[in-house]
This record gives sequence, structure tokens and C-alpha cells, in this order.
Amino acid sequence: MKILSQSPTDPAFVQNPYAFYEEARAEGSMFYWQDYDMPAVVSHARVSHLLRDRSFGREVPPEMAPEHPAHLKAFYDIEAHSMLELEAPRHTRLRKLVLRAFTTRRIEALRTEITETCHALIDRFPDGEFDLLPTYAAPLPVAIICRLLGVPEDMGPQLLRWSNDMVAMYQARRTREIEDAAAKASTEFADYIRSYVDQRRTSPTEDLISELIAAEEEGEKLSTDELITTCILLLNAGHEATVHTLGNGVKALLEHGYGSEVLTTETVGGTIEEIIRYDPPLHMFTRYAYEDVEIGGHQFKRGDQVALLLAAANRDPGPWEDPEVFNPSRPVATNTSFGAGVHFCVGAPLARLELSIALPILFDRCPNLALVGTPQYGNLYHFHGLEALKVRP
Repeated sequence: MKILSQSPTDPAFVQNPYAFYEEARAEGSMFYWQDYDMPAVVSHARVSHLLRDRSFGREVPPEMAPEHPAHLKAFYDIEAHSMLELEAPRHTRLRKLVLRAFTTRRIEALRTEITETCHALIDRFPDGEFDLLPTYAAPLPVAIICRLLGVPEDMGPQLLRWSNDMVAMYQARRTREIEDAAAKASTEFADYIRSYVDQRRTSPTEDLISELIAAEEEGEKLSTDELITTCILLLNAGHEATVHTLGNGVKALLEHGYGSEVLTTETVGGTIEEIIRYDPPLHMFTRYAYEDVEIGGHQFKRGDQVALLLAAANRDPGPWEDPEVFNPSRPVATNTSFGAGVHFCVGAPLARLELSIALPILFDRCPNLALVGTPQYGNLYHFHGLEALKVRP
């Protein structure tokens, strides 16, 4: 297996990680990423397989669990109940309970609210040049999650700050300052959600928090700590993914000269799948080996990690012809952007619904929308999203 070195905070890599992925792909389906000290997988077939392979998982083997520093206790107390970081049986129980509340019917019922929110945000667009991220891409998913959970919409900006501070913990640029901000945000965010959970236990409404409290699976319910973590996870994961996907998607459409013609009722579904494939918001998903196993000629020991490069898998020339080309009309093949297997993204249907509404409305209301300058990606790896998206309507 080829050993390659590439700093994930290198400015050139931040702006275009795909060049490195192609260098790695030329060496085979898997390489050793020296900067992360673990094997990394670039092929669509192998990434898809390892997302589903039950001999690997997200949860660190208990005998290898690290001791977390005291200053991060608040952050890891929340992580300890996160579906994203757990495996069976705890993951199975949590996911079933959440899916009892986070239903297709509940998500589809948000269609009108998403539509109205999009129009309201566009109504407030300035006449001149402006940044589309804080005016449209960011407030939309936060507003919808607030309504879904049943928390006041005017708390959106504060929830966004807490979310950004916590999500920064997963980025390669992590520092002590970022850690302290994440711990503070974790404490404040958990206290805020706890107050709402306590209210809903005595006075339930029709919001998602009330539904999560009521959800029951084989006599078991979510504990208060599990409820708090689940609400925070829904906001953090939902916001981060949708903001970056909207921003990256608008950038791709405008740079390649596409508009409303690829966002009709007949074409919007394929366009969204191409946006999600071409420039996804999450590039890496790591898993632990749970047993000694050989993959692609490499011998994994229990506790070894592997990095699944979702964005590299989406540029594999096997499933996609000319994968480096943005082509909204290409035949849809299953991409890896939302994961697969037991950890397939719970929020994928909501993200797709938001995109299918937000993009057509934006390009219909702003038919002359144009980029101002060249958008730059933020130093966010293993996320991939823009610092700003300057446009003129």
C-alpha cells in the first residue's frame, strides 16, 4: 500500500482536495495517509463495502477508549449518547426510537414552511452584491430545524453559533481555543435543550421534542441525556450538511452556466444528486476495525482505523463517466455522500427536500444570479464548504 503525505490544512488542498484524491487513486483503491496515520480508501466499491461491513464500526473498542481531557468533559458527555458515534445494541435502539418520531410524513409536512421561508429570505435580499451563505444557505436549515424541534425561531442565530463551535471539533485545524469554545457551547446548548425537554415532559405539543419523548421501542424510551444529544445532533449535522451543500451547489451551477432549466420538476432530482456527488459537504468518515481482518491486501488489527474518503469515492470513474465533470443530466448512480448501512444519514430525506425547494425558488426568483469573484473554501476539512459566496441578484 502506497504511503502518501498531504496536510489537510494546506491551502491548496483546502481549495481542491480532488487533485490529491486522484493522485491517490492512481496507486490503487487504498493508500496510507501519513498525516492521519491510517489507511484511506478512495474507490466507490470499497468505500461502499466498508460503510456496510459489520466488522468495522464507529464506536471505539472499549478497551481502547481514550481518556478525554477534563476541559472537554462537557463536549464528550454529549458525544457519549450520539447515534453517530455508537454501534449496536445502543445505536440500534436509539435509531429506532428517533425514526419513530422523525417520520417521512413529518418531513413532508415541512414542504410549505420550507417554501415560505425561502421566499421570505429572498424578499430580504439586498439590491447590490451580498453573501448568499448568511442570507440564504445558513438561515434556511436552522429555521426549519427550530420549527421541527419546537424551539423559538429567534434563537436560530444562537443555535448556529453553538453548532459552529461544536462542529469545529471534527476539523483538522482543531486547537485548544477551538476546544474551549466547543466545551462552552456544549454546556450552554445542553442546558438550553434540557430546559425545553423538561417543559415538554409536562406540556407536550406536536413538535419533534415531544414526539421523541413519547417514542417507545419495546418498552424503552430515550433518557433525558439521549434526548439532548439527539436534538443537538439533528441541528449540528443537519445545518452543517445543508449549508455547505446549498453553497457548493449554487457555486457549481453558476460556474458551469446552469440555471432554472436543470431545476424543473422533472430535472431537479437528478441535479440535486449530481450536486451531492460532485462536491459534497463531508469528505471523510472514519471507522474502527472490530476484529482482525484483511481488506485489499492490508491486514487490519482490532482497533485500527480506516478513513473512508466519501468525496473521492464520488469521483470514481467506475460508476461515473467523466466524474470530474459537473453534469446535472447524467444518469443517477448511488453516491456515498450520506453514508450507507446502519449509519446512513437520518436527515437525508430532509436535506433533499430542502434542496429540492430552495434551489428552484432561488433561481426562479433571481434569474440573473451571478458570482462575484471566485468563491474560496474554508479551512474546515474533513468538511468542505465555502467561506463566503458573494453574488449579485
